[in-house]
Amino acid sequence: MMPLPETFDDTVRLDLHMHSTASDGALSPTELMQLCHARGLTHVALTDHDTIAGVAEAATEAERLGLRLLCASELSAQWRGVTIHVVALLPDGAQGALIEGLDAQARAREARSEEIARRLEAIGLDEALARAREQAGSDRPLGRPDFARALVAAGVVPDMASAFKKHLGAGKRGDVKAHWPWLSEIVGWIRDAGGVAVLAHPLRYGMTRRKRGLLLDDFVEAGGEAAELVSGFQNPDTTRDLSRQLQERGMFGSLGSDFHAPGGAVAPGSMSDTPRTTLLPVWRHPRLAGFAQ
Repeated sequence: MMPLPETFDDTVRLDLHMHSTASDGALSPTELMQLCHARGLTHVALTDHDTIAGVAEAATEAERLGLRLLCASELSAQWRGVTIHVVALLPDGAQGALIEGLDAQARAREARSEEIARRLEAIGLDEALARAREQAGSDRPLGRPDFARALVAAGVVPDMASAFKKHLGAGKRGDVKAHWPWLSEIVGWIRDAGGVAVLAHPLRYGMTRRKRGLLLDDFVEAGGEAAELVSGFQNPDTTRDLSRQLQERGMFGSLGSDFHAPGGAVAPGSMSDTPRTTLLPVWRHPRLAGFAQ
């Protein structure tokens, strides 16, 4: 296996943001590694939401296929009233405060699911939690899409779009806000585990350039060191501007598809091209030197 290049270029065959059935992805960790291999990737990270439950299974298959796998997770945080996601790249796995933090995140997700179920039962979806669990097909943490599918299966709404429009979308009865830890706390967990904190998809929060700059400033002040320069497909001009914002703050840039399921535009390793930039790739971070080989 060739080591990763020193800069962003076309030879990079990696994806540092993907999901499996350990959270809200459609493929098992094994199936995801097989798809990554089939697509010619060499270096990958499994970043399920607030868990590393799928990493051990993925690691077994990655080793069989000759893939370099990095333990990781996408953690939920709050910043100035906005839910922000932080990818934890964990070369030494979960340890220290992060272990307790992941347990707390799991409990928060469970409490949120129970509250969503309670609210949906009030509008006529009997045994909402059990129905959502049936749609999930496993014991992974439930999300609003599972409840949406339960609403459709029960005949309460005709399709997923209607489920969100009427019951689960922003401001609707089933839109339960989780009380995630502060951004600084999440970053602290990652640093305590010897990991690198990466701000996930900074262009997807609907922020102005100025507000995004404030987020980056607070993230760096908390100990965050990188952000996803490219996440899936995005406008090239905006990507170049983001690159400048990261360079101004001495941050590293990461790349990820945010892949969840086959059949859409996004696949493992599929994302917009990176602009010409002197921004350092996150795999050049000293703590990720072993992964980059």
